Amino acid sequence: MDKDNSSSHSSPVVASSASDDATDRRIGAIAWLFFKLGTVAFGGPAAHLAMMEDEVVRRRRWMTSQEFLDLIAVTNLIPGPNSTEMAIHIGHRQAGWRGLVVAGTCFILPAFAIVLALSWLYVRYRSLPVTTGILLGVQPVVIAIIAQALWRLGRTACKSRMLAGLGVVAAGASLAGVHELLVLFGCAVFAGGVYLFRKRMQFGDGATLRSLAPFVLGAASGVPASAPAAGLGSLFWIFAKIGSVLYGSGYVLVAFLRSDFVERHGWLTEAQLLDAVAIGQVTPGPLFTTATFIGYVIAGPAGAVWSTLGIFLPAFIFVAISAPFVPRLRSSALAAEVLDGLTMGSVALMLAVTLQLAYASLTSPVSWALALGSLLVLLWFKLNATWLMAAGVVVGVLLFR
Repeated sequence: MDKDNSSSHSSPVVASSASDDATDRRIGAIAWLFFKLGTVAFGGPAAHLAMMEDEVVRRRRWMTSQEFLDLIAVTNLIPGPNSTEMAIHIGHRQAGWRGLVVAGTCFILPAFAIVLALSWLYVRYRSLPVTTGILLGVQPVVIAIIAQALWRLGRTACKSRMLAGLGVVAAGASLAGVHELLVLFGCAVFAGGVYLFRKRMQFGDGATLRSLAPFVLGAASGVPASAPAAGLGSLFWIFAKIGSVLYGSGYVLVAFLRSDFVERHGWLTEAQLLDAVAIGQVTPGPLFTTATFIGYVIAGPAGAVWSTLGIFLPAFIFVAISAPFVPRLRSSALAAEVLDGLTMGSVALMLAVTLQLAYASLTSPVSWALALGSLLVLLWFKLNATWLMAAGVVVGVLLFR
């Protein structure tokens, strides 16, 4: 009898231990995946999202395509680096707050380390390593990876003819130069308006408004401007401000950097800013690690660390605030329609970026052949995008040196 009681009392401990082991395994899987992606994910946010979709939806089946698209739409609603916020969201979805921190940190760290090393070389030798061949080899592969992801995500997002037409209009508007925020919120308002018209409802869904509140607050948030001296605190606050209010592509980031560091404070020259942008483009991981380079040039290793913390910290905060509200968005009929509109707008923006990247990158018969060949390999043989990126690097070094 005592033996049975002892056995029954120990079972919760065993269950708790098993649960802890399962959580640790999930944390390990999250850490490995995002460290790998942070090491090989060239090509900017669109390419990063495509690689995440391949790993998280198709290979590991951690979520459905619709759940992945919902997270993309949410990351577009809050300021900051979209691909990093997507990594943080996926980590939170898989393993709670520990997963949130681990996913974001592991995605950022490889790029931070690489940019830190290049920054040291730059400051020491006042020049950049030759990377033209690598870029020319990788860019066509990136176009193929994004195109494959667009095909899969687009089929999920186009739930009706209305949404498909909305996507075409949104992509056209983006190509015509309409701001990304206007495209996204225009899609959201249009989809919600159509729903209200069809249901003849009044816009008074309190639960919906509460669900959307964190994203509205995120869009309106900001951090005070920096102090005039080029100290570590100043660097941190400038980059925290940028990370808190920046929407859109990397080109928008360049505009912020030029305004703060070249025009307002004079801490960088135009040439140094262009070098910083080049470093961000030729290294894997989030483009926001441009902050690491700028911080190093201005204030050495400590400047690199504080600048990186400043620009990425708001992303962790915004995801922590918004993540609990994502399931509620789908539970409200009106919020679900708005989210569908945002999803379609996000896919349309990806399409517009892909066309622009293709126009800029596919400039020779070799690059066209590499892009089309990569796309065929992805569609027919389901090859992991990581290996295809590595092949692009090798081809670039051999053919474009």
